[in-house]
Amino acid sequence: MAFTNWARNQTAAPAEVRTPASTEDVVRAVRAAAAGGRRLRMIGTGHSFTGVALTDGIMLRPSALTGVTSVTGDRVTVLAGTPVRVLNSLLAARGLALANMGDITEQTVAGAIQTGTHGTGRDSGGLADQVVALELVLADGSVVTAGPGEDLFDAARVGLGALGVLTSVTFRVEPAFLLRNRRRRMTLSGILDSLDSLTSENEHLDFFWLPHTDACLVKTNNRDPGPARPPGAVKYWLDNVLLENTLFGAACAVGARFPGLIPRINGVSAAALGESEAVDASYKIFTSRRDVRFLEMEYAVPREHLGQALRETRELVERMGWRITFPVEVRVTPPGTAWLSTAYGRQSAYIACHMYRPTPNPAYFAGVEEIMTRLDGRPHWGKLHTRDAAYLEKVYPRFADFVALRDRLDPGRLFGNAYLETVLG
Repeated sequence: MAFTNWARNQTAAPAEVRTPASTEDVVRAVRAAAAGGRRLRMIGTGHSFTGVALTDGIMLRPSALTGVTSVTGDRVTVLAGTPVRVLNSLLAARGLALANMGDITEQTVAGAIQTGTHGTGRDSGGLADQVVALELVLADGSVVTAGPGEDLFDAARVGLGALGVLTSVTFRVEPAFLLRNRRRRMTLSGILDSLDSLTSENEHLDFFWLPHTDACLVKTNNRDPGPARPPGAVKYWLDNVLLENTLFGAACAVGARFPGLIPRINGVSAAALGESEAVDASYKIFTSRRDVRFLEMEYAVPREHLGQALRETRELVERMGWRITFPVEVRVTPPGTAWLSTAYGRQSAYIACHMYRPTPNPAYFAGVEEIMTRLDGRPHWGKLHTRDAAYLEKVYPRFADFVALRDRLDPGRLFGNAYLETVLG
């Protein structure tokens, strides 16, 4: 059965597909792959834009490897194939929540962790930073549990599936809480002049710059004692369904057919940006609906380089005359401790560039990538980039340690694929 990812830019034709329902099923699949001289990868829900999860051997689809297996105090163990949106519901039913998360919830917890999925946070990092234990099936078929203080734990939290098959994850959680979401329009020039205060005064900052304009939609999320004041059904539909998806998709389609209209379209979108405020459960505030398919490249740069990176990106777009419909998104995170976390060891800022799926523009991504790599940027493992091991070993202090651990745990590259050959060597 052929596999195609969400963005429809990656496909695979595995020799065999299995749907494990337990760790023992994964062990059997790993041993079968080894005995048959095949490679093995576990796919998630296909929300990576790279070929990180593809295989021509045995593909594991973890749709039966789902659910919460234990709750003990502030520790929740969940099977690796559980979608993040399902985890959110299971936690909410128990009065619990993750401290932070990304805005897409369709990924499996394993896929999100292994590729370094992150949200935005002044004090709280991405999903990998909330993990306190991992269960993995190694290439020899053994099952191990890794926890804090172990090299395998810090390597495997963002492990790209290169060290083993993740079968369960234990998260540190906290009592459910409310967030106050404020949306407002600011100019990019104004944001660049106030980056330090914006990042220090808000627990979660996320903003979107509309190319060909000076307009940005700024979203700030901060904890609130309540009571909850969620958006009404009509307001939610207007903002999240009609404006951000239906009408935006129509604008992208028009821009694809008539590129010369894109600056004017973006100008109309900028004029439509308004202020709003709501207080709701954290997982409802953190997450967004995304119906319009796109291609994405995202780089993490040292926080102190954010202003320069944005200015150069704006100047590049203006100089080259490209027509860019999708906004450029900016987020921030504190330092991480997972060896291959894009935030490892440094305050980080993320700059994400998107292109409407039917109209890819490789030159746009290449131009922005040149800026980001000049500023010691680290590419998101699940998003488009052209970096290889020679570059990545320069920007990840523990890169050599990760590769050495992989050599020890999977010398035969049972879990290898073309993407890993490029990024790990």
